[in-house]
Amino acid sequence: MKRRHFIQGSIATAVTAGLGSLTMGAQNPISTSESNGEKFKLKYAPGLGAFPEMAGKDPIEVIKFCSDQGFRAIFDNNLMKKEPELQQKIAGELRRSQMDIGPFVLRPEEGGRSLVYKDSVSLEKWKSGLEEAIKTSKRTGAKHALIVPGALDHKMEMDYQTANVIDNLRELAEIAEKAGVVIVLEPLNRWNHPDLFLTGIPQTYAICRAVNSPSCKIVNDMYHQQITEGNLIPNMDRAWSEIAAFHVGDNPGRKEPGTGEINYQVIFKHIHKRGYNGVLCMEHGKSIQGIEGEKALIKAYRKADNF
Repeated sequence: MKRRHFIQGSIATAVTAGLGSLTMGAQNPISTSESNGEKFKLKYAPGLGAFPEMAGKDPIEVIKFCSDQGFRAIFDNNLMKKEPELQQKIAGELRRSQMDIGPFVLRPEEGGRSLVYKDSVSLEKWKSGLEEAIKTSKRTGAKHALIVPGALDHKMEMDYQTANVIDNLRELAEIAEKAGVVIVLEPLNRWNHPDLFLTGIPQTYAICRAVNSPSCKIVNDMYHQQITEGNLIPNMDRAWSEIAAFHVGDNPGRKEPGTGEINYQVIFKHIHKRGYNGVLCMEHGKSIQGIEGEKALIKAYRKADNF
């Protein structure tokens, strides 16, 4: 049954907060006969696995569903791992739906170690990973490849590690820039991810300024930064020139906006006022399981986008 086929009878029930019609069972994604809500102000991007009950697991159907619900982007951390044919199909549906796509994770070829070291062999492994990322970018239109530089070395002074990271990123950014790809660095909080080199927005900002390339920027994960440093809006403003994308998740719990201590309505309003037109990846779980949780997820973004 085609996704947009109008569902007859009692299985077609109206869902509040701008949601679509329901079909029975997880095997058949929910069908919609028309769009279920106006487009969001910002490009909040569900992951391809965000709506298994309402949209199923087929990436193309998920994109269609997200578009129907007013979302203007999607993201997939594992985009590089998908088959080239599927990558191309995803790109085609995104073009048809006039949707954007957020950063995907770039990992080095096996044997690549932390970028805190001056290691030419390891750097070649990172370059090989970048070449694969460039191929993914060409097939999908995704322009941002996410890097976590790796582990901290407790036996080496931090300044030397920072210098090595900058030198390594300069070489990677030179390759990326020629291909029209932007490397985005993600600092992660030290409580959930101990012993990593990159932990904060100010640190990442300084590294990007030192690399001095349009292909080395920041992905600001507000969940991580609330834990590490807080002060989200001032830190965002100070680093604004180097921020290329955002990740969203409330704290504590890393669930949808409204489930924790972060006032996302205020933050989204601020980002919108600054004229941001990039993607905000919905990189979090759901506070409620099943179809009710998926409905609550969309409702949470409708509420946070109401400014």
